[in-house]
Amino acid sequence: MILVVTGTGTDVGKTVVTAALVARARSRGAERIAVVKPAQTGVGPSEPGDLADVQRLAGPIAPVECVRYTEPLAPDTAARRAGLPPLSRDEVVDAVAGAAATSDVTIVEGAGGALVRLAESGGDGGPLTILDVAADLAAPVVVVTSPALGTLNHTELTVAAIRARRLDPVGLVVGSWPGDPDLAMRCNADDLPRVTGVPVIGTLPEGVGSLPHDEFVRRAPTWFDPAWVPPPPGAPDLPTDRRPEEGARS
Repeated sequence: MILVVTGTGTDVGKTVVTAALVARARSRGAERIAVVKPAQTGVGPSEPGDLADVQRLAGPIAPVECVRYTEPLAPDTAARRAGLPPLSRDEVVDAVAGAAATSDVTIVEGAGGALVRLAESGGDGGPLTILDVAADLAAPVVVVTSPALGTLNHTELTVAAIRARRLDPVGLVVGSWPGDPDLAMRCNADDLPRVTGVPVIGTLPEGVGSLPHDEFVRRAPTWFDPAWVPPPPGAPDLPTDRRPEEGARS
């Protein structure tokens, strides 16, 4: 199974949600789990990045990072400023397909929001985004969102962009739910599925990214709807020359 994780913006909790999805998958019997980070920005060559955080919280994974840029910017801007080659669409798809060929579950974590440019070009007639990658992989998409004021607009726009690509937004996850939510947050929890037509499949309590490994793994499955099962990949309207090899789907 391949699952793409994107967000409504930066710092909504994608990496911690990715770690929680890893822990949940493992609790349900998945033994071989890969996590692919197409573009990591804001960390130096030898510094731990998002994949290290996923492993710290959720335990062993097969980590795959395609490119890394030191400045904390959108990947296309960071590559251009560093004078480094941009990320290639085929490079990402091949990396995910390769990981999926030897894994029970493969999770692809995007950078920033759904329309953040991974490269200046390489998308379908425009810049490369995580939605191009999801389309090539025929993968369902999980959207990580904030509970705060403004999230209804941000989440509805994100879901609309996903559906415009004929992709399946299979669930929303609230990345950080505070212990004392305000009125807007409580209303948003009810309104998010209503305005987007996408169910809230998980809610992570605020601060769980600082939990010890054992406690995170024990608690993570309880943050998701127990009835939620990710659908298998499949998008019959995708061009056949952009599909991964059959053996890459697990």
